[in-house]
Amino acid sequence: MESKETAGPAAGEFFIFAPDLESNHPFRGATFDNIQALLTPPRLILRPDGGGFPNLRERPRIIFDSSSGPTPRDLEGGFGGYWLVSQRLRQAMEVVDPGAFEFAECDILLADGSPGPEHSLCDVVRELDALDEVRSRLDIEVDDDFANGKFYSIGGGASLTFRPEVLMDAHVFLTPFSTFVVVDRCFVDALRAAGIPADARTSGITTIDAAAI
Repeated sequence: MESKETAGPAAGEFFIFAPDLESNHPFRGATFDNIQALLTPPRLILRPDGGGFPNLRERPRIIFDSSSGPTPRDLEGGFGGYWLVSQRLRQAMEVVDPGAFEFAECDILLADGSPGPEHSLCDVVRELDALDEVRSRLDIEVDDDFANGKFYSIGGGASLTFRPEVLMDAHVFLTPFSTFVVVDRCFVDALRAAGIPADARTSGITTIDAAAI
């Protein structure tokens, strides 16, 4: 295990972007109704190891049932390895950085069988080796058992900075050595402009400043 100690990056420039990690919001009232029909055995989740969407035999079907919990927020995790995103969140994503995402349109039904509000499954598909390991502070675990030979661990706290020459005009990305999604200030500002609340309990979205995790 290796730890990098550096001068800190600028605050408020990049963020870890994830489904709600902060609130005690009740579990959503939504069920992936046809996941078994979409799976490719022997896989247990829909998302392939390499990300993106497999060839789907039918449209994902999700039932919103208010009797089992609240309506999904702008972002909810845990749908076959994907996020479930609202139409306004999808639109903001596509405007700011369309190359970062893939989507699958869903059939959303209410418990009585009537159509529900538009939502899509979403995956982040852009991967960039953009972390500045020298100027960041984090644990870097090196082991041949990891898919790419090492793993960025931020569970015990971290301070991350990124190489602009690699990012270019990307606003959203994964790295080859982690599972967390990184977004920049431009992306976060676009969500606010689209009316998506900063409060995780309301939006379902946690944003954590990458400079002070």
